[in-house]
Order: sequence, then structure tokens, then C-alpha cells
Amino acid sequence: MASSYVLAIDQGTTSSRAIVFDHDGRLVATGQLEHEQIFPRAGWVEHDPMEIWKNVREAVAQALARADVNRDQIEAVGITNQRETTVVWDKNTGKPVYNAIVWQDTRTQKICDRLAEDGGIDRFKERTGLPLATYFAGPKIAWILENVNGARKAAEAGDLLFGTTDSWVLWNMTGGTSGGIHVTDVTNASRTMLMNIDTLDWNEDICATMGVPPSMLPQIKSSSQVYGEGRERGVLAGRPIAGILGDQQAATFGQACFQRGMGKNTYGTGSFMLINTGREAVRSKNGLLTTVAYQVGSRDPVYALEGSIAVTGSLVQWVRDNLGLIGSAEEIETLALSVDDNGGAYFVPAFSGLFAPYWRPDARGALVGLTRYVSKGHLARAVLEATAFQTAEVVHAMNADATVELKELKVDGGMTANETLMQFQADILGVDVVRPEVTETTALGAAYAAGIAVGFWDGQKDAATNWREGERWRPRMKPAERERLMRNWKKAVTKTLDWVDDDVL
Repeated sequence: MASSYVLAIDQGTTSSRAIVFDHDGRLVATGQLEHEQIFPRAGWVEHDPMEIWKNVREAVAQALARADVNRDQIEAVGITNQRETTVVWDKNTGKPVYNAIVWQDTRTQKICDRLAEDGGIDRFKERTGLPLATYFAGPKIAWILENVNGARKAAEAGDLLFGTTDSWVLWNMTGGTSGGIHVTDVTNASRTMLMNIDTLDWNEDICATMGVPPSMLPQIKSSSQVYGEGRERGVLAGRPIAGILGDQQAATFGQACFQRGMGKNTYGTGSFMLINTGREAVRSKNGLLTTVAYQVGSRDPVYALEGSIAVTGSLVQWVRDNLGLIGSAEEIETLALSVDDNGGAYFVPAFSGLFAPYWRPDARGALVGLTRYVSKGHLARAVLEATAFQTAEVVHAMNADATVELKELKVDGGMTANETLMQFQADILGVDVVRPEVTETTALGAAYAAGIAVGFWDGQKDAATNWREGERWRPRMKPAERERLMRNWKKAVTKTLDWVDDDVL
């Protein structure tokens, strides 16, 4: 009898991947294609949804071919995605009315300011768990309807659909204009600023305030259930699509953070830390987001507090592509190891403002503490340390909000290959940092959600059993040095604030 597998589609910020997993949660094969990053103006970030859909199909074909697996051996398909990135398309033609507006994009600041005139940035926070910020999807929909010629009229006529990229991929996979299913899951819906965090449905009052017709919105489902099947004549024809999780919630699921107080940090383009708060949607008093962690079938949802950091891995890309200090991302560690410390330099990468725990859209990046002594090695170390400092601030906020001290930090994502960063992260936190054996936890979480829905895995206990420790870093730094470095970091952060005025890009 042929072996069976689960396929995960990971539609990320810089690429689309497809990964085949076996029953032990081990990676069998992968396919991956990068898509173009489009920067029309300062602060604007876009993707071409048609390119993304094309790349998803090709990545799936690559993964199946490399695994030497046919579609009949795929028991279920899970989808995970860059969360707040917004696609609006015509349901009759299947064509987007505008490029996807990416989660990092800041063009909606004036819309957010307008909405905050009545009630401030926390106007919708009690209902949605989120502050008013350019990060979230709702204001991005509003921008498209207000700025794309004919979009408002078409939306009000019921011709336009909105979705984060999970919905866009699922709609196309299940038939597109020929019966495509328009669905999202609770985790992605919780990132729109349009969903009531307690009742898990679209809030009509907020939709009306933002000018978003409810007819555009996908149906909200759980994170683990059968939504539909792959379209006829598609590479996954007839295969059940049975799991959807936003990328950070998927990583939480893949890391088996199923108990209250368990947390993980994913180091990618940005970094995102979630801590499981159980059945309670805890409202943060320290700059964190209240979000849905996951919902399995008809069970009650599980919530999380999240600390979102906009720029971590993308800072390394910036050093490579914009400054040319390194030829590849991996070289940043070699350069950082050429010196013993940061030489007094601190890099605060507020390229899109500051996310958690500050939520300051007026901030911009700053490199401070420079002297003639500072070399490119010190700058490389400051780049890596920026990620660890930002994470430490989020952990401190979580410890205060969740009333439980983090005992160890589970980590995943591409930057965890950088051992210098991981050791510094342990040092600056004062707790162990643990990387799993399978580091593709985002895709693995989506695979688990899909596999559980069809009985391939016996619930979350199989996911917990499959989790295996790969490497552990223990803190070595003295408390006094940790305190000094964090004090200087916080001082550096203050230099980034109040930078943006109406006449400053």
C-alpha cells in the first residue's frame, strides 16, 4: 500500500512554498518560488496576486515531483499565509482590482488617523483586540475602495471579494470563477480589525464605519475542518483542503504550544511572538495584540497574546541589498563574529514605524551610538542584536499581561540558523532558547490542522508527540550587563520617535 502524506502550502511575504510531510511530522520534499516585492512609493509595499497564484501551483507541482508522490497519496492540504496582506478581486473575472497591499505597507495611516478622531487608536480594541494601525487588513480594504477607480461601485454591487492570501489561494484552488469557495479561518479574520474577537463574526458597525460592504467578506470557519476540494483538472484535484492558519498561529500550532503559558517566537521578515492564553481573550495593557491562536473543528477557540515586530530578517536583507555590506544573508553572522560586541552602536529598524509594544507609526529607523571606532563588524552585530532587543521588549510585555513568567522560548524561522543571534537572544532574555528538530513549523502547523480534520493524525496529541527538540541555547550573560544593554537599547528607541510629520516621508 502506498504511503500517504499531508501537503502544506505556505504563502509567505517573500515566497510561496509547498511542503510534503509524513505521519511523523518530518519534511519529505519542498517546492518554493519567490515573488516580486513592489515598492511604488516610500512606505508602500505590494505583491502581484496573479504571480502568487501562479507560483503556488508551480511550488505544489515541484514538491510532489521531488517527493515522488502523486495527488492520490495526499490525504489533506493545509494553507498558511502572510496574514494581513489584502487582496480585492472581481468574482466574475477572477482578476484583482489592485495589487495585494502587504502587511508592512503604511499608506493607510491617514485612514487610521481619521478613524481615530472618534475614540482614539483603541476605538475598536475591545471588540477586535487590535489598535488602529496600518498593519491590519480593514484599512487596506478601505484604501482600495476609496482610491481604485470603480472599486466602490463594484463592491456595492456585490461584484468584489476581499481576502487575505489564504482566501485568494483557496478560492482559486477550489474553482475560482467556477464555484470557488470564499472562506477564511478565525485566525486570519482576527487580523482584519473587522471581526469581533469574542463572537468570531464580522462586526457590522465596524464594517460600516470603514465603508466595507459585508458582501465582500469571506465566510469565517475554524482552523481545522474540510472547506472543499481541489478543482477539477488541477494538480490537487479532489484532495480535501482542510486547514487554514495565519502564519504565526500556524507556527504556534506546529510548535505544539497547546497549553496556557506556552509561547514561541518566529524569526522571519518580521518577528512574531505568541503566548497561549487558553480560552480567555486577554486584553493587553502593555502594547500587545489579542488574537485567535486556533480553533479545531467545533471546539471553543484558543486565544493568544501576540507581540508583532515589523523588521527583523528584512533588516538583514536591507543590509545586503541596499547597503551591499554582505553578499548573502548568511554572511551577516560571519561579519558579526569579527568583533566582540556592538562597539556602542544600536540599530533600531523602525522602517514601518514601531510595532509592539510601542505602536508608533511616526517612528523611523535610527543607527545611534556611532564613533570612529565602529566598524562594519559592529554594524553587523547591531543588526542581529536589534532582533533580540525587540523580542526582549515583547517578552517583558507578555510577562506583565499574561501574569506568568516565560520559562523558555521556543523559536523557529529562517533566522534561527544564526547561532550568534540565538545565543544573544538567550543572554538578553535570561532564559533558554529552544529550536525544534523540524524548523518548518509554520507549514507543519498548517499540515497538522488539515491532517487532524481528516483523521490522518489523532488530534493535537500526535502533534505534541511529534515535537522534538533540536538545539538549546542557555544564557551566559551576567545580569548587570543584560540590564546595561537593555537600558541603552531603550534609549536608542527614543531617538526614532516623532520623526514623521505631514511633510516628511
